[in-house]
Amino acid sequence: MKLLPINRYRFYQTLQPLFLLKRITSKFTTGCLQVFTDSDSWSIYVQEGKLVYACCADKMFELLYKHLQNLSQRISTLPHGIQEQLRAIFETGIDNQAIPNPDYLAICWLVNQKYINSTEAGILIEKIALEVLDKFLHLKKGSYEFISQSFLDEMPKFCHLDIRLLVASCQKRSQAGMEGKLFGRGTPHLQLSSLGRSPNLKQHLQVLHSARSQSGLANIPIPNAEGKIYKIFCIDDSSMVINAIKNFLDSQMFSFVGISEPLQALMHIICVKPDIILLDVDMPVLDGYELCSLLRNHSNFQNTPIILMTGGKSFLDKFRAKLVKASGFLSKPFTQADLLKIIFQYLN
Repeated sequence: MKLLPINRYRFYQTLQPLFLLKRITSKFTTGCLQVFTDSDSWSIYVQEGKLVYACCADKMFELLYKHLQNLSQRISTLPHGIQEQLRAIFETGIDNQAIPNPDYLAICWLVNQKYINSTEAGILIEKIALEVLDKFLHLKKGSYEFISQSFLDEMPKFCHLDIRLLVASCQKRSQAGMEGKLFGRGTPHLQLSSLGRSPNLKQHLQVLHSARSQSGLANIPIPNAEGKIYKIFCIDDSSMVINAIKNFLDSQMFSFVGISEPLQALMHIICVKPDIILLDVDMPVLDGYELCSLLRNHSNFQNTPIILMTGGKSFLDKFRAKLVKASGFLSKPFTQADLLKIIFQYLN
């Protein structure tokens, strides 16, 4: 469902948190709003325009434990040491990269074990959401996307919270005053006509320079402000992966070529002379390690960043990558954010 034109990744543009929240309050909106800054990421899940969960990745379990502790004073069924039990099961027992929100799984488990009931789970989620939104409303710069299919789709829901009321509570204003000012028509920073308007490439990059300086990430190379189109060359025997990467990349900033046949790719890649090369490790006939070694022996690609895409990062994988002089790893499965992060890490 394409409801919001925010499904394309934008780098460090000026954020308008209230504007983003307003756009997901429609009763036709179901999915997850994801916002990325240089230090954290935020996920706000909605079902038919109502908030069902909100999470700040950096404080995922910290907020859960904090509010669970507060609730434990009036919930007699919560056993002593429940935090340690949750920590053992959901922080260390589950691959956090494979499951977006293990903290939500922990809440579902608490209900399933009858430590808390559905109403108490809803109260817990509301408390967490208020803290998450309170910090979210102060974001200034970052990137965002809306995903219509999310991790919570098949999970039980314990509440459907009115985002307008949550925002009003965060701002410590009356409900009527907040709805008039934050969600009323004619408010300059919430006008719908600005929805499709975004800074041009030069403005994107200027903001990125500013954000990098403020965060102390001066050692990470970023694109210049000349509006250059960067060439990304991908070799992967899976057409699904190639199409996914193509859709992840903004055509205003990247030119993408994807080849599924490694032997054919060798001829194309010399003509294209890409800025970054993405190589799948597990390919028949010629795997990513062998292909990387061949490219490094060519004078045109001795300094070109080559990123290996693989499902494993064992010591042996890293050793082989070092032998063939690969620049870095991109673990499969990867998100749009993972892809863009490593691309910008190696652009110069």
